[in-house]
Order: sequence, then C-alpha cells, then structure tokens
Amino acid sequence: MEFGCLSLSHKRACVEEIERVVKNPDLFGILSSCFKEFVYITTCNRFEVYAYCDNIAEKLLELAKKLGIEKGEIYIGDDCLRHLMRVCSGIESMIVGENEILGQVKGCFEKCEKAGFAGENLRRIFLKAIQVGGKVRRETGISKKALSIGSAAVELAEEVIGPLKGKKVLVVGAGEMGQLVARAISRDAETVFIANRTFSKAEALAKRLNGVAVKFDKLQEYLKVCDIVISATSAPHVVITRKIVENAMKERDKKLVIIDIALPRDVEDSVREIPNVELFTIDDLREISERNLEARLLEVRKAEEIIEKELSQFKVYLKELEAKKAIDAMYSLAGKFLDEEIEELAKELEKFGVDGKIKPILRAFAISFIKKFLSEPTEKLKLAARNGDLELINAAIKIFGGGNVSGCENEKVEERKFEKSHS
Repeated sequence: MEFGCLSLSHKRACVEEIERVVKNPDLFGILSSCFKEFVYITTCNRFEVYAYCDNIAEKLLELAKKLGIEKGEIYIGDDCLRHLMRVCSGIESMIVGENEILGQVKGCFEKCEKAGFAGENLRRIFLKAIQVGGKVRRETGISKKALSIGSAAVELAEEVIGPLKGKKVLVVGAGEMGQLVARAISRDAETVFIANRTFSKAEALAKRLNGVAVKFDKLQEYLKVCDIVISATSAPHVVITRKIVENAMKERDKKLVIIDIALPRDVEDSVREIPNVELFTIDDLREISERNLEARLLEVRKAEEIIEKELSQFKVYLKELEAKKAIDAMYSLAGKFLDEEIEELAKELEKFGVDGKIKPILRAFAISFIKKFLSEPTEKLKLAARNGDLELINAAIKIFGGGNVSGCENEKVEERKFEKSHS
C-alpha cells in the first residue's frame, strides 16, 4: 500500500485546463472507479487527487489518462507527504503564503471523509499535514503581508486603474472568495456594491462592510456606473456575458476593469474584445505572485526546514505503526495469564499467614515487571519497523498470536491500557 498524488496546478497548467477537469460531469465516478480511499482537492488554481492503495503510480497514470490530464505531476511516498505539507503551508500556492488554502484542504478532506472515501490512512496523513501548515504560519512570517487571491485582485485593479479612493466597485458573489475580495477592497473604495443570486447573502455581507447590496438581475445597470468589477461566484456557467457588458458600455465613456477570479470562470472570454474594457483572469495574477515571491524567500526556507523536520518525525511514526500489532500481541498475551497467576500466588501465600490484602501489591509488582520485561523487545520491534524489517515483526506477531490493532497508539498508551485492564 502506497500514498500518492496526481496534481494539476498553476505551476504547469492554465486556468482553462484546470477548469476543464473540474467541470468533468463524471469526475466523481472516475475517481471512485480508480480508488477506494482518496481525497480530492479543488481550488481556483489547483486540482489534486490523493490516494492510498496498491500500485499507486500505475493507477494515478490511469486516472490522468481518463481525465485527459497531460501537464499533471505525480508524487509518491515521501515526496507526496512533503508535497501535501507544502500545499498546506502555502508554499505551493500561486500567492505564496496565502491563508485560504489551509481551510480549503481541510474542507475537501472533511467532505471526502464524510462521504466514506477518506479512511484512517488518509485521515492520519491529512491531519498531520494540516497541523504542519498551521505550525509554519505560526513560526514563520510566510503569511505576513502575504496576498490572497482576493487581495491580489485588488492590487491588480490598483495597477490598472490607479488608487481606489473615489472609485465604485461591484463584487459579484458573496461566497468565501467574494467576501475576501469585498473586505480587501472596502478599505479604500468609495462604494462597494455586492451582488449575489441569494439577495439575503448580499445584504448580510454589505451590512458588515458598509456596502450596498444589489439585485443579481440588475448587474447591467451597475456595470454602467462602476469602475471595477470583481467576479467570484461558484456558478457552473458564465454569469457576465458579452451582451451585458456591451449594453452597459453604450452608456459610459470611461474604462471598465473586470477581474474574473472564479473557477469555472464567470465572465465570457470575448468580453476582452469590447473597446475600453480590460478583462483579467486568475492567470493574470501570476505576475503579482512572482513579484512578491523574492521578498518571501527567507520565510519559505524557514518553512521548508520545519516541513523537513516534521516529515522526518512523521515517517518514523508511520514506520513504528507497523510494529503496533506485534506490541499489542505481547501485552495481550502477558495480560491473559496475569490475574490467574496472582490468584494462585495469593493462595500459596495464605498458607504462610498472608491474607488477601496482598493481591493489589502482587498485581502492581506483576504489571511493573511485565512492563520492564517488554520494554526492550518493544524498542527492538520499533527499530525493526524503522529499518523496514517486516520479517522480524511478522515473526513476533506469529509467536505472540496477533492482536487487535487500532493503528494509532504507541507503546506508552498500550502500557496504560494494560495497567487499567488489570487494576
């Protein structure tokens, strides 16, 4: 069984290629046909599938073929663990250090877990990667002054149209990304209009930001008066058509900047052909990412050091889990005879005038003896796991008769369970 990932991201693919995969109507069916245990992640510039199974490399190649992915990357084993930790830490993001990715990974994992596709193996891996992502942000400055996709859109708008003071902005979409954009731009713009298909959501967001909620079917009217439009809905189809923009431009004589940060895209691509209209997509935000990357290289190196340390420790932990069944078996077998032997010894001692009150002392002695006796073989089994000596581990399991494996406890936990069951 191996852990692996198929990744299609902004590093090698454009937004259209990622969009095509995400919009595949049979995406879930294809994933389910390839893997029993998997997690897939979709963001505005990333599509990734993580799986745990036999022949992982072969199956990921098969998946790429079925989805028509030609520019994807495949990570296996340690490389995959490292890649996931880097993703959660924001190192692999278009805007290095962005905070949104951590919540997005967590949300995608929880969705797959709830659906029954993320089992204990992937749960252990993803929880660790998410924990590492949080640690990197706490212990480095990788997210300080870092730009999210939303704030990058604001920066791009300022580059194209100048300072936002006195400008009117229309934000289309009141979801997670729309909220980020609206919060970022409301600090400087004169007026922020919020449009959303569910008007109550637009009203709620506008109230929080001192903006103005507008009806979704009135988009064309507000295109006439706004300087900037940032669209970030989750709609599966175009919401701002060429016709709408053309009609709006007939009644205005100044430039209109439209930034489409949705995936799938919200704005019809031919809108860029309309005079006095500038249309930008996620791909246009890459320049901002590259410009800011150099300033964060020191923090990235710090983050990478944390990741390598955490990865090394986690690999040891995973290997030690392989010895868990043998360790369980030893303690289980020892406990099987403990009470019986104490009873027999207590009866023998009664012949010498020692009453039954001695039993707790005998039990404490026996437990302490067993723990000390098993400590050395426990360490040797853990060492065998680290060294990949599965033959020794399997031999121990065979000798001691196997045991129930939870896959998450260490020997200290097993000792406590042992003591509790015989106290």
